[in-house]
Amino acid sequence: MDSVTSATVAASMAETKAGQAVSMEVLKKALDAQATAAAGMIEALPKIQNLPDHLGQNINTTA
Repeated sequence: MDSVTSATVAASMAETKAGQAVSMEVLKKALDAQATAAAGMIEALPKIQNLPDHLGQNINTTA
């Protein structure tokens, strides 16, 4: 392996590593955006009302 080939391989590896780092950052940003959107949708759900106190006290055991 001559010096030109090894330099080409090293440059290619560095470029691949940089590309992977960029891809990971894009993935992290996308996941953060999805988490923010999901949290917003959960917060937008209407609050449910509790049942009145007299409901849910008894269990019908006859079949």
